[in-house]
Amino acid sequence: MNKITYLIILLVIIFAACKEDEPITPDTGIPTVQADATYSVLIEEDISYADGLGHDATSTSPFPIPQYLDVYLPDNDSDNRPVFMFIHGGGFTGGIKHKPEIVDMGNYYAARGWVFVSIDYRTTQELGVIQGMTQEELITYYQGMAPQEWIANALEGAQSQDQVKQATAMYLAQRDAKAALRWITANAETYNINTDYITVGGASAGAITTIALGISNLEDFRDEITSSDDPTLSTTNLDETYDVKSMIYFWGSNIKLDVFETVYDLEQYARYDSNDPELFMAHGTAQDPVTPYEGALELQSIYDSLGVYNMLSTILLPNGEPAGHGAWNGVVDDKGLFELTFDFLVERQNLDVE
Repeated sequence: MNKITYLIILLVIIFAACKEDEPITPDTGIPTVQADATYSVLIEEDISYADGLGHDATSTSPFPIPQYLDVYLPDNDSDNRPVFMFIHGGGFTGGIKHKPEIVDMGNYYAARGWVFVSIDYRTTQELGVIQGMTQEELITYYQGMAPQEWIANALEGAQSQDQVKQATAMYLAQRDAKAALRWITANAETYNINTDYITVGGASAGAITTIALGISNLEDFRDEITSSDDPTLSTTNLDETYDVKSMIYFWGSNIKLDVFETVYDLEQYARYDSNDPELFMAHGTAQDPVTPYEGALELQSIYDSLGVYNMLSTILLPNGEPAGHGAWNGVVDDKGLFELTFDFLVERQNLDVE
């Protein structure tokens, strides 16, 4: 028997053995998650994802302030994990990434195979003291933090200094949330993240920021300020891109996109299109002047007109009463928010479930 014939026979035997004992299946690229809590959860806290300019009570010029996030990881050896970035609420005046309900949500998802990332961002607490400032003084004070046209719009519509700061913080929060998502894509290999399966979610102000993040263009809330005015932009992974697959919205609205359209003189709903991420909304009907239920109905109408899949879950309290703002204990057919969103993501992202 010559060497070539021997090698061919050997390869046939090896292939047959592999076929019999270890079936060869193609890698579909679809992540596998668990139906139940399966993995221990590892938590990496207070990772700096970017700097952003801010003020304290005495500063006259803005200075760099680090922004932090927490990462919840499944203790497994998967190299193909979906990721869920969550944005806390707080009316753009405060809030924390480690709110107990968010910690519970992070553990819920990481125990089932996701990488869950909870972020902090700049709020009015980093906007100093502006009492008595003129428009020109305020624009100088916030140079590099928010665009002049955004500040001018805030001054025009606000009835108090606190409202001016809150409207300005809406821009800063968006800039930071986008930087956090770029950090995730820049570090995808470190955490074995599949960036084809990005979910972004939030509650209240976080839901408002989620909608603007998923629907706005990549350059929006990023390129309105130059690096010469804001040197901290160099810390925000500007070369990274992302594609959000799904959005999770708890009692929010699309008000930030409305403001963006007004500030930059765009047509209504200018940033919405048929390629927008699919959307899950949990919202109660109890009266809420901040984020009314009608805001969810408006988003549903926009999405329906574009033919983009969306789901509005009208949540109730466990006692059957209509849920209001901040109803983390809201339910639909005895399913809580974590289970409702899990079902949505598994079905709509076509994830493999074990």
